[in-house]
Amino acid sequence: MSNSPPRWPDLAAIEAAAALLKGQITRTPCLAAPRLSALTGADCVVKFENMQVTGSFKERGAYVKMSRLDQEARRKGVIAMSAGNHAQAVAYHAQRLGIPATIVMPEATPQVKVENTARFGAEVILKGETLAESQAEVERLIAERGLVLVHPYDDPDVVAGQGTIGLEMLADFPDLDCIVVPMGGGGLISGVALAAKALKPGIEIVGVEVASYPSFHNAMRGASLAIGGPTLAEGIAVKHVGKLTLEIAKSLVAGPILVPESAVERAVDAFANHQRSMAEGAGAAGLAALLHEPARFRGRKVGLILCGGNIDARILASIMVRELERKQRIISFRLTSDDRPGFLGRVATRLGELGANILEVTHRRTFLSVPAKGVSMDVTVETRGEPHAAAIFNAFAAEGYAPQRIDPNGVVMPWTPKLAEPSLAEGG
Repeated sequence: MSNSPPRWPDLAAIEAAAALLKGQITRTPCLAAPRLSALTGADCVVKFENMQVTGSFKERGAYVKMSRLDQEARRKGVIAMSAGNHAQAVAYHAQRLGIPATIVMPEATPQVKVENTARFGAEVILKGETLAESQAEVERLIAERGLVLVHPYDDPDVVAGQGTIGLEMLADFPDLDCIVVPMGGGGLISGVALAAKALKPGIEIVGVEVASYPSFHNAMRGASLAIGGPTLAEGIAVKHVGKLTLEIAKSLVAGPILVPESAVERAVDAFANHQRSMAEGAGAAGLAALLHEPARFRGRKVGLILCGGNIDARILASIMVRELERKQRIISFRLTSDDRPGFLGRVATRLGELGANILEVTHRRTFLSVPAKGVSMDVTVETRGEPHAAAIFNAFAAEGYAPQRIDPNGVVMPWTPKLAEPSLAEGG
């Protein structure tokens, strides 16, 4: 029997939620991830919740909540406030259950998210510049129409639904030492912690927040770190955590670990390149924690939840290019020479000999930093990585072209050749 407080879903409640969900959602795979293991030093497995129909774990809790409504509540309909995955999950399963759904979104919600929600038959209302204004509209509509609120996280049925992920992970990998879970409002980590701890009391449940939204960190530790600002992990960018979920987290969750934006970007890129799987910023936050604090997880059997994959294609492309720049797989540099015919051809030929693929060239004579009879050229090339990039710079420095590095922010920096850098012959 569970010793959890009465309001908390116990193992039996989560197992009952799993029975409701059988055949209604995707039983997503949980797979070993050897390439992520090599990257992080942990023995990683990944639960691919991005494979749900609407691209995130939110379907679980939304379905459990709505499937338990009585006929009168179903007739009147449900309402939710969300600009993301919860909105789509509620709209999708409300349509399947024949329940009218109203979704309130802030007026600045991207049109693609509005369209994705409306295509499931929900009434979408854009109201308010802030979430507080949207919340006021939700409360007005509940009073006016008698609608049932499907809360994104602070609801026992929703928590129980999300907890089925923990059941499935331990069924597939009972030897997990810990599960690392993104924390927004806390529904996912609360459910997973309740399920996993009931099945395996010694397992560690580690929470992760993005550094600009340390809401659970503040609430669990009595801290007062600033909250707010733009983030790639908007799915966990929550200013106010749930009352129920905070109670559970204080009792069962370690952390949370605060991760910087750079770690989230690296994690999104790693899922794309190493797992060939799309992850939104919030969905990649668990992996970001392993990349940010590898010593904490090295050698342990770690479960990761890729909890959402709804990322804009343009943002994903930008992240992947930025990561190539961080790894010096794409570099930009400036070369300077006397203004003699054939300069461009000589540089292009030499880059080919050095094994670099030219992506972009800008030829200039007007910089005041260049002698009147001189010329400069900005070149962006693709390399095999940092050793190869260093060898290319060394070669041009030795040939008198005075290379200067142009960093990803466009800042030109002096380049000092390092004789210890690997040679071109060593750069696979």
